[in-house]
Amino acid sequence: MRPRDLKKPARALVIAVLVAVLGTGCRSHRGDEDAKSGPETLYQHATKSMNDGDFAAAIKQFQAIEARFPFSAEAHQAQIDLIYAYYKSRQTDPAIDAADSFIRENPTNLRVDYAYYMKGLVYFSRQRNFIERYFHADLSARPPTNTEKSFDAFGLLLKKFPKSPYAPDARQRMIYLRNRLANFEMHVADYYMRRGAYVGAIDRAKYCISHYDGAPAVQHALQVLVEAYKRLDMPDLAASAQRVYDANYTGVNAPPPPPPKKRWHFWKLW
Repeated sequence: MRPRDLKKPARALVIAVLVAVLGTGCRSHRGDEDAKSGPETLYQHATKSMNDGDFAAAIKQFQAIEARFPFSAEAHQAQIDLIYAYYKSRQTDPAIDAADSFIRENPTNLRVDYAYYMKGLVYFSRQRNFIERYFHADLSARPPTNTEKSFDAFGLLLKKFPKSPYAPDARQRMIYLRNRLANFEMHVADYYMRRGAYVGAIDRAKYCISHYDGAPAVQHALQVLVEAYKRLDMPDLAASAQRVYDANYTGVNAPPPPPPKKRWHFWKLW
């Protein structure tokens, strides 16, 4: 190998070191600049980070605004933007905490409806993970803790701010969540029926009918009532439940059947 060839790797190494030093210097310069900047400049940098999809940097910058300028208008806006930044970075617990803090500290703020909406949305996104979405998992078999919390948050939004721009979307999501809660009740009722716990099945079916009237699961709830009363040798109650069923789900009153669910099984992927 010629001496000239030995100099090429060394020259490349020097260039790489210089680039790294220059990059560090730029970051250090930006950090020094931010340390001396006012809330307006800091908020501009944080907004740019969020628009660029760098939510980790945006979170740090919004937190810096709150810490250094807690009484500024930018700090109030940073509180709102933090909820969204946490949500987009899939930090659900910090997102909910940020929403609760804003609601508690700013009950009369013009943007508080957004905090209620985002809280409901965070809980809504917690219902299923990527694997469950991919395999079309049936959520009716899972305890609906996050579903209930999402439903309650959206419900507060609609109660307090019925004319909010977020109200229409919240209302549509609540319909879905309501059906999800009704389906869970009937999943439990079916479990009781399979085990001969007919009184428990009746209680769940009645709860579904009384709390989620109009949900598709109500039809199944009436069927469970008819069958459970028959098993308990209560023909009068079974006949009464049957009459309600016939009046709502037979003939011209019968709703169209729901589309079949497409489910994936891991042993059928190949």
